[in-house]
Parts: sequence; C-alpha cells; structure tokens
Amino acid sequence: MNEFVTYTSEENYAIITIKNGKANAISHEVVDGLNENLNKAKKENKVVILTGQNGIFSAGFDLKVMTKSPESAKELVTKGSKLSLKMLSFPQPIIVACSGHAIAKGAFLLLSSDYRIGVEGDFKIGLNEVMIGMTMHNAGIAIAKARLSEVYLNRSVNNAEIYNPKQAIDAGFLDLVVPESHLLPTAIKVAGMFSKLNKKAHSETKLKVRKQHLENLEKAIELDLAGDISINS
Repeated sequence: MNEFVTYTSEENYAIITIKNGKANAISHEVVDGLNENLNKAKKENKVVILTGQNGIFSAGFDLKVMTKSPESAKELVTKGSKLSLKMLSFPQPIIVACSGHAIAKGAFLLLSSDYRIGVEGDFKIGLNEVMIGMTMHNAGIAIAKARLSEVYLNRSVNNAEIYNPKQAIDAGFLDLVVPESHLLPTAIKVAGMFSKLNKKAHSETKLKVRKQHLENLEKAIELDLAGDISINS
C-alpha cells in the first residue's frame, strides 16, 4: 500500500494518481509507487491513465531531497530517470491526464508517455532546472531530445522557458488541451481507443521507433551516475 500513489482498475484501463502534498512532488515514495503500479498495470495488460491532483500534475522532484546533498539528489534523479526509461518502453500505452502545472520532473513525465492531455487555464508547463540552479542532467537532455524539436529543445532545456497549456502543444509537452471538466472523460475515451490496438504490435513497434532514444537514455543514466548532480545556490 502506497499512500502517495493510488491505483484504480477498470475494464480496459487503469488510473494511476499521484497524491503528494501541495506540489505533488516526485519523492522516493512516489517513484516507488509509480513503479509498483505500472508493474500492476503491465500484469493486468491495461492501458494506463496517469494523473495528479486538481490544478497540479507535479512540480517536480522533492526539493527537500534534492537540496539535502549531491548524493541525495543523484539518487532521486537516477530513480526518476529509470522511471522514464520504464515508461518509454512500457508495453501498453500510457496516457497522461495533466491536471494542471507540470514542472521539471512533472514535465519529464509528460515527455515519457505516449499521449498527453492538458487542461485549459493559467498553468505552467516546462523544464525549470536551469532557472533554479541545476545543470541539466544527461538523462533529462536525452528525454527532451527524443520528444522536442531542436528549436524547442534549446528554448526549454537551455533557457528554462515555461509554457501555458496551448503553447505546450507546440513545444511538444502536450498533444491536446481540454476544459478541466473534460480531462478524465477525454482520457478515458482515448484509453478506449488505445485498448483496441493490437497489444503485441503496439509494444514491438514502440520499441522499434524508440530504439535509439532508449539506448541514448540508458547511456545518459550511466553518465549521470558517474558525475555530480546538485542544485547550485
């Protein structure tokens, strides 16, 4: 039982929900819960809908852990990078119902999934690592390179540009934006469409399409393990 990540199983899909305080921070417990519930969805052969709390999908890694020490930051970032690797190679489609703000690792979770639905409103989406004094880790760059165009890659990673939901579609963080009341119904509708895909064909094709990106991400994780990860003051 993980109080920070809940799992609801339906006929054709499973809803995984992050619930961790005001910022919906990605902590060790959240990563563990996501891994556990993704394994459960894989065993049940279910399309995944990943979502957060009203107004916030996730503001990123738990800053208490990230600022404790370089070793502490490295441990959490590495776990997060391995989670993204798991999501990008997951056999079933992963839909993110982005319920509001998605910053830093929250935005990386968008880039690690198959279909991203955001909500209309004054929400912020993007990678703020450079803004808060963190030199972007190799795995983060590898994930961004796989999903963003070169123009938006530089704007998002080097310049820490933050977007509203509609701009986030152009940047590559979202695929669709809907009114808040339509978020979960739309995600469920998309899950129904994805459940009709041939599961074996989807899984094998995904791995072919992402082969080089997955290899690059694995190498980037190794580089991060060999280097330093910390937030500069």
